[in-house]
Amino acid sequence: MEDLSLHMLDIMENSLEARAQRIEVRIDEDPDNELLTLEIQDDGKGMNARTLQDAANPFFTTRKTRSVGLGLSMLSESTRATGGEMTVESSPGKGTRVKAIFKSGHIDMKPLGDVPQTLLTLMVGHPDIELRYDHTIAGETFSFDTREIREDRGSPQALRRIGEHIRKGLDELTKRVKA
Repeated sequence: MEDLSLHMLDIMENSLEARAQRIEVRIDEDPDNELLTLEIQDDGKGMNARTLQDAANPFFTTRKTRSVGLGLSMLSESTRATGGEMTVESSPGKGTRVKAIFKSGHIDMKPLGDVPQTLLTLMVGHPDIELRYDHTIAGETFSFDTREIREDRGSPQALRRIGEHIRKGLDELTKRVKA
């Protein structure tokens, strides 16, 4: 995958496959230490110990539609390529938490990509999902939570406003950090 937002979308789709009703995405950029942490947590069905052990293996999947499971293995490889690491925590009935720590100064660090569009893509396909997004840069945070939206998230007008809100929030966050 060419950028981290595509990894995010893939992992969030895994959450939906696991019947998650709520997904939380956190990005923490620490420029002083050249680290970027991506964390995705859900309230889905979770994985037992055996499934969790095999989850990052590209030749393992619980899906019936294909015989490979590339999402976690590709994310793991992307983190390792930068000298970082990925962890997955899960238990049946409790959901799953994927945490990927990247060394953002590394030459193999992928760009973040279009995060607002990635979040909108998820909301378009799954308007009833509860989604929380927190993005922190150097201690300053922008947050977005679909539970705070009162209008119909399925309408094109609402989605346009949501996308504009997320883009504006991230732009303002970047400006605050640079100031």
